[in-house]
Amino acid sequence: MQVAVLSDIHSNRHALEAVLDDVRRTGARELWCLGDLVGYGADPNDCVALVREHVTLCIAGNHDLAVTGELSLDDFSAGAALAAGWTQEVIATDHLDYLESLRPLLADGEVGLYHGSPRDPVWEYVVGVLLAELCLDRLPGRLGLIGHSHIALSFDRQEGLPATGSARRDGETVDIGTGSWLLNPGSVGQPRDGDPRAAWLLLDLTLGTASWRRTTYDVAGAAAAIRAARLPDSLADRLQYGQ
Repeated sequence: MQVAVLSDIHSNRHALEAVLDDVRRTGARELWCLGDLVGYGADPNDCVALVREHVTLCIAGNHDLAVTGELSLDDFSAGAALAAGWTQEVIATDHLDYLESLRPLLADGEVGLYHGSPRDPVWEYVVGVLLAELCLDRLPGRLGLIGHSHIALSFDRQEGLPATGSARRDGETVDIGTGSWLLNPGSVGQPRDGDPRAAWLLLDLTLGTASWRRTTYDVAGAAAAIRAARLPDSLADRLQYGQ
């Protein structure tokens, strides 16, 4: 079975629509989302509506929990807090109810879904091998999907060997048939690896492969929407740099 894995959409409708178009061209039977549907961007209602329509499994990210009030805005940077506060004002009641129904992990299946990590599903950024080793120790199965860092990457540990890890670029495919793995699809709505294109992952659970994908989208349109909403210019400017 093929699954498209998305994360960190951040209210970027332009990016999400482009990725969904790309996913339709694959054999993916399901879409899974690792959280942060909202935050930073200017189209929270459109993004939540699209997720509710198309996504099979979805968990909450820290920005989603900020909008629902489960996390304090004091825990966020100034720009993130402003965006979350604005989102609280404009989000539709039924979309807010949907966000409130989500939790930051789903770990009772063949593949564990975590926004942050198996150790801390809300806040932990897994970007280094030593931390990944600790997280692999906590992984109940062989495969874990993580988001939060906005960086496309993978970590694996083969039997008897220490963990290794690597950033992943467009078109890279790895064999996940052996060992334990943490896979990060990167960010749909605000990539931070120097590539402004929307990032996502195509997971083939039958063949045991993971393929990283990038999708070109209307970055200028997404930035213009942020400015029109009078959100911080920095949130718009960073999109073109993939930062």
